[in-house]
Amino acid sequence: MHGKANIWSGFKSFLTRGNVVDLAVAVVVGAAFTNIVNSVVNGIINPLVGSIGTKDLDSYSYCLKSPCTGGGNTATGIRIMWGSVLGATLTFVITAAVVYFLMVLPMAKYLARQEARRKAKEGTHEVIEVTELEVLKEIRDALVAQRGSGHDRE
Repeated sequence: MHGKANIWSGFKSFLTRGNVVDLAVAVVVGAAFTNIVNSVVNGIINPLVGSIGTKDLDSYSYCLKSPCTGGGNTATGIRIMWGSVLGATLTFVITAAVVYFLMVLPMAKYLARQEARRKAKEGTHEVIEVTELEVLKEIRDALVAQRGSGHDRE
């Protein structure tokens, strides 16, 4: 019974660690953010890029081996679906740009400001620490100098 208590307490401490909670929040926010980016790409970017031909980037393909007819399970021939790759690439680039400009860059600036404040605070409160041994050496040197100057007068 004692072993189960240790396992349970270890599991509780694992779950309540800051990193695990932060990771869980990041996964949930990332999943919601992915839906937003996919909607932007499918609703705005794909139609703009597709205005050259079709509105659906997934339909852009190249036929490697003829005859390329049909779609889905009934397709014949060998197709390279470069439109799907283009759509996925656009989704990735937009996601990376938004994450960088809205999350990474502001956080880096914030951390740099915090570090500068910390260094400035340390600089103003810097105290010269003198050890006891250094003080004793200074006293000894002063006594030796004083004794030396007194002997010269006699």
